[in-house]
Parts: sequence; C-alpha cells; structure tokens
Amino acid sequence: MSLRVIEKRIDEVLDIMRKPERVRNIGTLAHVDHGKTTTTDSLLMGAGLLSPKVAGKALVLDYYEVEQLRNITVKAANISLYFEYEGKPYIINLIDTPGHIDFCGHVARSLRVMDGAILVVDAVEGVMTQTETYLRHALEECVRPILFINKIDRLIKELRLEPQEIQKRILDIIKEVNNLIEMYAYPEFKQKWKIDPGKGQVIIGSALHKWGITIPQAQKAGLKFSNIVDAYEKGYVEELAQEFPLYKAILSSVIEHIPCPRDAQKYRIPRLWKGDLNSEIGRAMLECDPNGPTVMLVSKMTKDPHAGLVATVRVLSGTVREGQEVYLVSAKRTKRVLQVSLYMGPTRVKTGEIPAGNIAALLGVDEAQAGETIVDVKYKDVMVPFERLRYVSEPVVTVAVEPKNPNDLAKLVEALKELTIEDPTLQVKIDQETGQILLSGVGFLHLEIAAWLLKERTKIEFTISPPLVRFRETCRERSPIFEGKSPNKHNKFKVYVEPLDETTIELIQKGEIYEDQDPRDRAKILREQAGWDTDEARGIWSVDDQNCNVLVNKTVGVQHLKEVRDYLIQGFKWACSGGPLCQEPIRGIKVVIVDAVVHEDPAHRGPAQIMPAIKNAIFAGLLAGKPTLLEPILLIEAKTTPENIGAIIGVITKHRGRILDMIQGEYMVTIKGEIPVIESFTLSDELRSAASGKVFWSLQFYRWAPVPEAMLMDLIMKIRERKGLPKEIPKPEDFCPPY
Repeated sequence: MSLRVIEKRIDEVLDIMRKPERVRNIGTLAHVDHGKTTTTDSLLMGAGLLSPKVAGKALVLDYYEVEQLRNITVKAANISLYFEYEGKPYIINLIDTPGHIDFCGHVARSLRVMDGAILVVDAVEGVMTQTETYLRHALEECVRPILFINKIDRLIKELRLEPQEIQKRILDIIKEVNNLIEMYAYPEFKQKWKIDPGKGQVIIGSALHKWGITIPQAQKAGLKFSNIVDAYEKGYVEELAQEFPLYKAILSSVIEHIPCPRDAQKYRIPRLWKGDLNSEIGRAMLECDPNGPTVMLVSKMTKDPHAGLVATVRVLSGTVREGQEVYLVSAKRTKRVLQVSLYMGPTRVKTGEIPAGNIAALLGVDEAQAGETIVDVKYKDVMVPFERLRYVSEPVVTVAVEPKNPNDLAKLVEALKELTIEDPTLQVKIDQETGQILLSGVGFLHLEIAAWLLKERTKIEFTISPPLVRFRETCRERSPIFEGKSPNKHNKFKVYVEPLDETTIELIQKGEIYEDQDPRDRAKILREQAGWDTDEARGIWSVDDQNCNVLVNKTVGVQHLKEVRDYLIQGFKWACSGGPLCQEPIRGIKVVIVDAVVHEDPAHRGPAQIMPAIKNAIFAGLLAGKPTLLEPILLIEAKTTPENIGAIIGVITKHRGRILDMIQGEYMVTIKGEIPVIESFTLSDELRSAASGKVFWSLQFYRWAPVPEAMLMDLIMKIRERKGLPKEIPKPEDFCPPY
C-alpha cells in the first residue's frame, strides 16, 4: 500500500493548527471486525500526511506486531492528517480505537479527547451490542457521531439483495442508530445530532474496496444503487473507487458535520469540568484560547522503548511548549515538558509547541496517568481536575504470573506496573499469602495481549496460570453493631455494615459520586437521587470508587476522631480489598461508624492500631449480614439464521444463561441474553458447532449478580482451598464480639 504524501513544513502545519476552525479531533468507533482500521487505512491513503519521513511507507495504525498477527486493534493509535476541502487546508487528528470489548478502556480514554466519531457499522451484521455500548459512551462524553455503513459488498455478494432491498437495509440501520441517539444523547442534542442521510451525515461504501459516497454526492453524480450492484456483478469496482474514493466522502462529512474544537469545547467543557466557568481558566477553555493558561487533559500513557513514557494530551487552552513547567493536579507533581510532538501512528514528529484545540504527544510528564489534568504551574493552586474517566467493563478475569528465574521477579513486577499505567483496566496485585503476582483484566484476550506485551518488553521467561474468575463479597442485610478494638485495646470503634442501595451504586459507577468530591455536592446528589438523609450523606468519609463501597461517620463529638480519620479510611480500603469469606474484594456495602473511643496520646493511636480495629469490625459485620458472593455476568448478543435459534438458546441456557430478548430481523434473528463469566470459557466453540458456523456474537460485562445459593458454599470452599486458606469459614466473633 502506498500513501500520497503532501509535504508540509512544521511552521505551515502549526499555522493551520492555530486556527481552531480548521481543526477536527475525531476517532473511529465500532463493533469488532466491522472495519474501523481498514477504514482508517483508506483515509491515510487519500489524505496527506504531515511528515515527509513516512513517504512511501505502509503506515497502518495496527503497528503492534500482535495486532497484525491477530488482525485486531488492541490499542488506540493516533495520527494527524492534512486534507483540503473547498480550497481550504484542514488538520484532522484521528484516533483508531479498538473494537473488541476487552480493550474498551482504550476507547473510553480516547473519547475524552475527541469531538466527533465515525461510527462504522457492518451492513450485514448491523448495530451490535458493542456498537451500542461505544455509541452510548460517546454520547455521554458529548462526542458527535457520523455514520459509515461499511461492507455494502456483503449485501450484494453474500445476501444477493436487490437495489431496493439494499436501500431498505441502509434505512433500517440509520433508524436503529437514531433510536440510540434519542435514547442516550443529552436532551439538547437528541434532535440536533440525529443522523440525516440527506445532509451527508451517512456514508455508504466498502473500506476493503476503498469506495464510499454520501446521498448528496450520489444525487449530484447520478449514482444509483443499481449502478453499485452492477459494478460488483460486472467487475468494475476499481472504477467506483477512483470516482468515489472513500476518504473524500468521509473526510468531507467530518469537515461539514463534526464541530471544530472551539465550538465543541463550548458544550463539552461544562460537562467534563466542574470548575468556575467564569474564571480565567474556564473562559479560556470555553473559547479554546491559544493565548490563555495552558490546560491539558491526558488520555493515555504509552511506553516508548527509547524515550520512556509518552503522554497523549488534548490541549484545551493555551499553547504547550518544550521547556514549559506544568503541574499534574492529581499526582501533585511539578514537571518540565521535555518534548512536544504530533502523532504519526508509531512515530512522532517534533513540533516544539502545539496550540489549544489539538492532540499532542509529550515527554517529561511521566508521572501522569490517563485522566490526569495538567496545567501551567502558575495556576496549580486554582485548577480543578476534570471529571473521572468511566470504564464500561471491569477486570474480572485473573491469572497468576510467575518468573521462571526468581531473580527476575522485581523486573517483572516493574514491567507489569508500567502496563497498568498504560492500561488502567489492568490490575496487578501481589498475593500476601502466596507471594503470587496476580494480573487481572477485562477478559481472556485482554490478558493474552498483556502477557504478549510483557514478554516482548522484558524478554523474561515466565509462566501464566489458567485464567480464574474474580468474585466479589457482599452482605444482603444490615448487621448488628460490632465493636472493633485496636491491638492495644486503647481505641474502640462501633460499626455496622449494610448493603448499599442500587441507586448509589449506579451513581458511583457513573462517576457522579467519587472519593475527592466536594461533600456538599455529593450530599445534594445523594439526597435528590438516592433518598439519603442529608446529615448521613455529609458524613461520608470515603468512597471506594472501584467496588462501590462507602464509609460513613455518624458519630457526634468524639474527641481525636478526626485525627485518625486517614487511618480509618486506610483500614476501610484495606478491608474492602479482600473480604473474610475467601479474600475476594468486597463490593456494594455501606460501613457506618456510630461511636468511637480514641486514645488521647498519638503514640497509642497510630495506623497499626486503628487500621486493624476498623477492619475487624467490618469483617464481623459483613459475616453477620447474610454474606454472599457476587459473580460477574456477561451480556451476550448472538445473531443467527432462524433454523439455529433453538441450538443457540440451548448453548446459552446450558451454561446457566438466561434469555432476555429475541428480535426477528428480515434476514437474521438477534438473541440477547446473559451468562456468567465462569461459564463462558468454552462458549465460542460451542456456539460455532451448534450453528454450523452460521452465527456471530459479542460478549461484554453486564453486571454483578449473587451466586446461586445451591452452589455458594461449594464455590467458597474451592476458592479458599485454591488460596491456601483454612477450610472453616470464619465467624463474626472471630474478629470481634457484637456490641
């Protein structure tokens, strides 16, 4: 594949980038295998690349070897394109995102810096579960979509549809996408952002064959669906691609319908940032002012083997320059920007500076993580961080990683920690009982790719255990009050535990309730949306964002309690990291402190005294509150032919699955259901076998659900045995007596 390269000097590029109306920040979104990366390749072939260094190279954005071997995208990749439209030059910052749900974290981080998205949908498969998931997430992030209906050739060659039938299929997909926009978009965008084919917001075509066209373009050229069918039947598709190149149709639609950064930031900033919009920083971001205070948002961190950690940032105001001192708001660190570059897929082109409205690559801010807010150091005391990134899936599958040479342990742990910086949906934990390194991910493929990257980077030989499903511990009713005592008996905390209500759990999952939130804002939301008592809501001391637990202080007038507050929060989080049933994380509980006695001498109330006291009281309360395990449940959507319905349902129900809905389409039937993760190991082979290959499906994390009572004790015992824990489940009194 060769690329047509338009050579532009850096000063010419920066001149365009300083005009926000000439910049677009976009990405591709789609279900796996619907053709995002092939679409991106077509854009690269047609649009000019900024760097002459890549002339003549095949710069596809699946530049990791594992991506090419597996034919999937596993990381979001960035590139900047030069495109002329109606005689004017534009810079289009493009992100190619993964489609497989195991890599949804990369999509979530990319959406934060995008203003628009090219939603790619397979013409035969239509809107799938992951299409809906990613579109919903885009709308929540105020990212405006346009639609590319890909693989029109499949309708012609596989389904052998007539022109009128092709047109009907396209209209059905548009209607389905618009229904989702109606369902998930903010009220002010529900009508404005609906896809209108008559305005050129829908591109139909084939990324594989590099042609695409909008309805206005087709009408102007006199092209009909019968002409497209004829091109495939008579073999002149290449002429179709020459006359109606895909890149021109898509990028023209992007320029016309995706807002420029200045327009987008006017409505996106109030959604993503809760600071004072009338402040100097607030006004500068709303106006996308290149001369305002430098403010940036980190979307991802990537390890460069030569340069170290590279931060991908959206510059929201000001201009970031090499040598500039900046402040990392969450990390509370001052750093110096060592290099400023543009992305060109696997390479970066140094620019020295990048103004507001653009996406940049920075060296020097290596302590940042995805979601970090970076600001000019002069404004470090007044900057409010951006809203927390929300992920649609959780790490529910775990493997144990063990180096073959024990001397490699430290190097392996360090490399794993770097992986979690790049991909926060990976988690690493050292099992204190066994010394094992436990790596948790969203799914089996997620862990497989992480292991591959680990081996490539470290060249260390290591073994990986078979995947294990992570469970969660919780209680089903309120416990009695328990008195947790410190080891020296000088500090006492009276505590009860109860299940957290579903509304509050949902608010935490959505990121509307979180740890560092202003207590007044949190109390207002909980009072209005979850029915909390105002005083109790104001008494929240800690929110476990990851597993939706809260610590509440209901005491009045207890001396020295605030002085040990941090130790109590640490003890609460320590308890939540692994519960008493089988050391699985605790989820969905409210821990309430109702009374306390704290020793007046600081020497007798250190963390070694306070943390065990609160942890023991929490464990006793959970065990007395009708404890149970929660298991991760996947949402499954399978599309098949009518004659295979029974076989597919049989496979799902055989694995403790449940059918939620069944939709009869014109050519295929969509079966929606749920299935426990622990039952999904052999699902792929069984579905293919049951339908003789005539089925395609998707799985994604759906919810946590109680393990059936009939298998609860057996499962607890198996987990305890695997972890080397005593056979007997502890009792509440093993931790502390009831009060």
